[in-house]
Amino acid sequence: MMPYRTARYGKAVTVDVHVERVVDAPATRVWEVVTDLDSAPAVISGIDHVERLDDATSFGVGTTWRETRTMFGKQVTEQMEVTQVDPPHRYTVVAINGSTTYTSVVAVTPIDEHRCHLTMTMAARSSSLVTRLLAATLGRLFLRATRSALQRDVDDIAACSTDRPTPGIA
Repeated sequence: MMPYRTARYGKAVTVDVHVERVVDAPATRVWEVVTDLDSAPAVISGIDHVERLDDATSFGVGTTWRETRTMFGKQVTEQMEVTQVDPPHRYTVVAINGSTTYTSVVAVTPIDEHRCHLTMTMAARSSSLVTRLLAATLGRLFLRATRSALQRDVDDIAACSTDRPTPGIA
């Protein structure tokens, strides 16, 4: 898969960004890290704050939170909701901001008992004229910056996963 692409569908613009890496930790440990919302700001350097909006302490369809990040020197908060979960393999999160819908998929695939493959894919689909103009003029810059931020997220998750003890192993 290409690391990023931009496509136009009628009047809508879709931007896809994909990053991946091998993590030297068991898939169960990586799954634990990627679904621990309360620890996300300590794990992922790009996240400033997480505020859970649901009453649950678990992670599943309907889990909702606000996530604040600093992007391009400005704090941005998005409301996120888990729309699909296939534990311990993958989950999908959707965030809507104006005319743009962001869909993120995080997937954890075991390689063997001690390693796994972690992928993150983010798709942004917008039908606004402003977004279409920005995609035409600044699209590649945005794509590179977004890909870089997602890669840092994946690298942060990998670093935390290799530092955490494996549940059930002394």
